[in-house]
Amino acid sequence: MKIIASNFKTNHTRASTKKFINEVDSYLKQQNINNQVFIFPTATALDSFDTVSNLFIGTQNAYFTKNGSFTGEIGTEQLDEFGIKTILIGHSERRHILGEIQKDIALKYNYYKELGYKIIYCVGEPLDVKESGLTETLSYIWEQFEGIDLDYENLILAYEPVWAIGTGVTATTDDITVVHQNIKQKINKPLLYGGSVKPANLDEILNIPNVDGALIGTASWEVESFTKMIDIASKIK
Repeated sequence: MKIIASNFKTNHTRASTKKFINEVDSYLKQQNINNQVFIFPTATALDSFDTVSNLFIGTQNAYFTKNGSFTGEIGTEQLDEFGIKTILIGHSERRHILGEIQKDIALKYNYYKELGYKIIYCVGEPLDVKESGLTETLSYIWEQFEGIDLDYENLILAYEPVWAIGTGVTATTDDITVVHQNIKQKINKPLLYGGSVKPANLDEILNIPNVDGALIGTASWEVESFTKMIDIASKIK
């Protein structure tokens, strides 16, 4: 079954997030959908949500600490209050906009791995690397796995070409096929695709070999669009 994940990024309020999650939860119950669905709200909207077991609420980011003097960060003390045990790590916006380096990403990954968190770990290349060719693209991606325990049982991978995130440009079927095939040959974990995914192209993307689901940004922020994509995914075996 295909996995569908929504990354809210810096969108939605506490009130709209609660409404969104409740509507998705009701939809999963009414349609009897068993696919794994993930929602990553902003930190200010995290709460204790009573949902079906296949709907996971996660944090977009957290520091590798329980608590402490880390201004602007949250740790496990804050996550534990709401029973959050799912985290997004390595997203390109944190790498390229917010300056997270691989060493710190690996520290974060291993900290949350030791606590048994379900981790969606993101990798992907910028446009200049893609234009250099497949060998350079794969080399760049492999470097993003440095220090990462790829045998971790609660690991889900997400391939998100940086040049396709929020740009409206989706990687071609061939682009996705080649990269997913190469990653899967080395790493036997669920592998999502992300990058300008929307209802109009989701079915095609999910039918590409070695694509186990999608990590979605903009098109997932409206509940009608998100539930439509959940429905599309539920019909693909």
